Amino acid sequence: MKNFIKTNISQDSLALLLVQAPVALSMLMGNDFIIQVANPQMLTLWGKPPEIIGSKLIDAIPELQGQPFMNILSNVKSTGNPYKGYKEKCYLVRNGKTEECFFDFIYAPIFNDDESEVIGISVVATEVTDQVLAEKKLAETEYKFENLIKESDYAIALYTGKDHIIEVANDKMLEAWGKNKSVIGQTIREGIPELEGQPFLEILRNVFETGKTYSATEDKVLLAKDGKLETFYYNFSYKPLINENGNVYAILNFATNVTDLVLAKKKIEENEGKYKNLADSLPIIIWTADKDGNIDYYNKKWYDYTGFEGIDSREAATHKILHPDDVERAMQVWRRSQESKSPYEIEYQFKDTQSEDSYKWFLGRAVPIKDINDEIIQWIGTCTDINEFKQFQQQKDNFLGIASHELKTPLTSLKLYSQYLEKNLRKQDDQKNADVAMKMDDQINKLTGLVNDLLDVTKIQNGKILLNKSNFNFDELVAEIITEQQMSTSHRIYLDSENIGDIYGDRHRISQVMSNLISNAIKYSPDSDKIQITTKLTEEGCVQFSVRDYGIGIPEDKKNKVFEQYYRVSGSKEHTFPGLGLGLYISSEIIKRSGGRIFVNSIEGKGSDFCFEIPKKHKSH
Repeated sequence: MKNFIKTNISQDSLALLLVQAPVALSMLMGNDFIIQVANPQMLTLWGKPPEIIGSKLIDAIPELQGQPFMNILSNVKSTGNPYKGYKEKCYLVRNGKTEECFFDFIYAPIFNDDESEVIGISVVATEVTDQVLAEKKLAETEYKFENLIKESDYAIALYTGKDHIIEVANDKMLEAWGKNKSVIGQTIREGIPELEGQPFLEILRNVFETGKTYSATEDKVLLAKDGKLETFYYNFSYKPLINENGNVYAILNFATNVTDLVLAKKKIEENEGKYKNLADSLPIIIWTADKDGNIDYYNKKWYDYTGFEGIDSREAATHKILHPDDVERAMQVWRRSQESKSPYEIEYQFKDTQSEDSYKWFLGRAVPIKDINDEIIQWIGTCTDINEFKQFQQQKDNFLGIASHELKTPLTSLKLYSQYLEKNLRKQDDQKNADVAMKMDDQINKLTGLVNDLLDVTKIQNGKILLNKSNFNFDELVAEIITEQQMSTSHRIYLDSENIGDIYGDRHRISQVMSNLISNAIKYSPDSDKIQITTKLTEEGCVQFSVRDYGIGIPEDKKNKVFEQYYRVSGSKEHTFPGLGLGLYISSEIIKRSGGRIFVNSIEGKGSDFCFEIPKKHKSH
């Protein structure tokens, strides 16, 4: 080339050739590397105007200072040896902005005529910035992909070719197989021989041939762990990878070990089967519902009793099975329980499917199951046949009613005899025996009170307790009751009252409630000598009567039970407070039937405050 140039082309002709060449070319002459020639492609590459031709290279492109190119040029000029650069990085200022660029280039020496001296250097350059950046991006992508596979929570493997050679397998997949990295490069049949006879090799072949993805959930697979075949369950997919010709060249395998989940589900199913059998064997109806109360399960007893075939909504089932008189009450109890997130208990009548127009009594209970945030996640309920118990209770109430009624006549006569006996003994100045007769009369009064309570209970149970309502002066009644009670106790009864005036109600029954609340306050505060009575009108137009004592009080978990039938104070002091436990029950029923409410506020060991509220005026319907 040098001889050809020397003998055939002048330097001016060579310069003209360089200028017109389709690649970036330049000629740098002398020790200062004067830009003698720079074709348009080289100027564009440098990002400089034609005016730099004739200037020193370092003046024309000052950003080369500190970069290796000036040293490389000096070395080529001094040695005469060309230099080839491949994807060399260079910083150039182009359009006023410093850019990182990459070039393939050649620095070749230009000799004088006798080839005794290097007088300049020719530069041929090609910018490969886009290629380098693309390669970098590809390398970064491959690195990220490799890390993604390696660090993934999923087991991932890549099988290439129709023989399914294991090209990639992350640690999760190797762990799943029970293998080490030695299997990489082997066919999957060679690396995991225990798959022979299982469906997976055939599935892989089908995916490779059809190009269709295969996915499976909770599939069973036998894998060798420590030389022993074990059963595992996986969610996995085989995804075909397609080349530019539209052919499958590899299969990407994603897998997740769900063995623990599957075994847990199987255990739950086994337990559910056991509990279902247990529930079906019980003689009571059992049901469950979701957090919103939608029934999702009944045991066999429900279907046997009702004859229903499917699960109805709660409202539909209620209307189908319950006595019409109980439907609204049952729905109200359920709604209150939902709102308060609390258990409920209710007695209601179920239609007797064995007898037309007949009903049986059942006791319904339900409890909410809650999470750690006190949110309901499920309801569990039972319905227990209490029909025989209710019949027995009815018989008992009938017996008590008859017995109480029959006892009244001899008690009345006995009271007359005791009073007559006391009167005559006092006439004979036999005071000692007269006092005995008086005490006997007191006991007869207590017995009469118990008999009257039993009669009231039977009337309440049978719906026969009647209220004879009329207008009466509430303040006068309060004063009258306090006077009567004060005569038989050493406790001091205090009254704090508003002027109530006339109210509409049953004077006798209201007085019965007042007397009961005051006598209870006296009985349950043996170590105190004070009872506080308060009356007032509420903002709702009701009359409120409250009795405050400073006695034993009621535990928090017992407050709601004190108005139940036959409930008495329990515990070590039970023997101290006699009675049938009927007074508060009767009082609560009287107040309910008067359109009011009765309630208690109490602190154990500090006393109780029993209150009732009743409407002041007659409510027209």
